[in-house]
Amino acid sequence: MSLWFLVFLSVLQGVTELFPVSSLGHTLLVPALFGMHIDKHAPQLIPFLVALHLGTAFALLGYFRQRWVALVRGFVASLSGRPNDDGHMMWALIIGTIPAGLVGIVLEKRLELVFKDLRIVAAALIANGVLLWLGDRLQRTRAHKPPEKLTYRQALLIGLAQIGALIPGFSRSGLTMIAGSATGLDKEKAAEFSFLLGTPIILAAGLLEVPKLFHASQQLADALIGGVLTAIAAWLSVRFLMRYFEGRGRLATFGTYCVIAGAFCLGWFLLHPQPV
Repeated sequence: MSLWFLVFLSVLQGVTELFPVSSLGHTLLVPALFGMHIDKHAPQLIPFLVALHLGTAFALLGYFRQRWVALVRGFVASLSGRPNDDGHMMWALIIGTIPAGLVGIVLEKRLELVFKDLRIVAAALIANGVLLWLGDRLQRTRAHKPPEKLTYRQALLIGLAQIGALIPGFSRSGLTMIAGSATGLDKEKAAEFSFLLGTPIILAAGLLEVPKLFHASQQLADALIGGVLTAIAAWLSVRFLMRYFEGRGRLATFGTYCVIAGAFCLGWFLLHPQPV
């Protein structure tokens, strides 16, 4: 893999993983549009892409480091029989992480088949855009409450939304922000909970897949370099997005982009079929 291509993929991953536009969908679609070859059959592809996700996870841990320290302390206190808001939130994050983690393990091989048809990925990106539009309307019409009052049932519902993101083209952050709004969170708190919820599952996926690169030193080196670049891009992205949703930022903006980009890609790959 050339250095330029490595930088391109890493920055693309770091930005699109947190923006509600589907990182995996963009990683598959954008290089193909520009004639950049990605061997979708290569056994190192998924581990390499997941290794880039590790960079995102470390960026999220770094950005929310004070929050995570408080959550871990609260969790430990809750285990000692001292209930507290941070401990409650940590349990909510654990509950929210379980659904996508289980489905990902059970359906891993079947889901990888979707990677091979870019038309499906483009159609999913369009559907993601429509959902973001609907989620934007939901954010502007629902009553909101602070995340500390989030029930475990609500956390489970938000966690279930992550399952959809296992299909390339659907955004994990977008789906969980929409689900967060449906449970009563305002857009800022929905974004924060989405990023907190994504951290453990992104980190766990990376730790499981990276060992598959150990027998290929070049791929491992590429993954390490890519992970650092992805972390930088992801940190800048989450910093921007938290400020964006603190202000007048809307999911509909990303929804419009996804519909236009997905429609263009779908038309392109219908006219220019890719080898499977």
